[in-house]
Amino acid sequence: MIVIPAVDILGGRPVRLLKGDYGTATVYGDSPLEAALRWEWAGARWLHVVDLDGAREGSMPNREHVREILRSTRLSVQVGGGVRSLEQVGQLIGWGAERVVIGTASLDDPTFLAEACSRYPGRIVAALDTRSGEVAVRGWLEGSGKTLLDAARAVEKLGAARILFTAIEADGTLAGPNVAAIEELLSAVRVPVIASGGVGSERDLDALEATGVEAVIVGRALYEGRVPLSALTRRAGVT
Repeated sequence: MIVIPAVDILGGRPVRLLKGDYGTATVYGDSPLEAALRWEWAGARWLHVVDLDGAREGSMPNREHVREILRSTRLSVQVGGGVRSLEQVGQLIGWGAERVVIGTASLDDPTFLAEACSRYPGRIVAALDTRSGEVAVRGWLEGSGKTLLDAARAVEKLGAARILFTAIEADGTLAGPNVAAIEELLSAVRVPVIASGGVGSERDLDALEATGVEAVIVGRALYEGRVPLSALTRRAGVT
């Protein structure tokens, strides 16, 4: 299992939210690039970057910060937040993104998701983020009316190479991941699953590794030292 550090960008700065609430943003410095370089220097090979403003607005207002990270690090980077068109997907891959994460549009526009998966095989990740069992969209601000498993089976059929699952209630809490939901998801699909939300210790990493997830995204626990930086090198992976 690979540990992937997160750089979430809000208003041009690296932040972490609590349970997806934009009003709870904790700022970790002034530069998204410096945050990315911190994880690279610590031994990470992968990085997860999200334009939070973009996820909420349906655009990519922090695109220059994203581009700077892609241009200035040697990390394999997966990028999401506000990706709604093939043009945006192509632009991100052209800038050097290894994978593009599609959230809201995975449910709103299945034709777009299928076209992106066909044009960029193996490089599209469908993000499914749940609150009280319902997949949320538009920066986690609205419900989609769809359950996790129904949505997961749908995006798998459309060609998504991976599914990124976040339990919104756990995100940023350090209280532990929703292992039961992750195990249920893994039993429902064949594509690799990336877990996110709630990691607060190495014990949580061990619990996730036991489920069989391919990777786990860690944010606040790394920023605040709850998970040691050594976890990045011991679980750096090559996928």
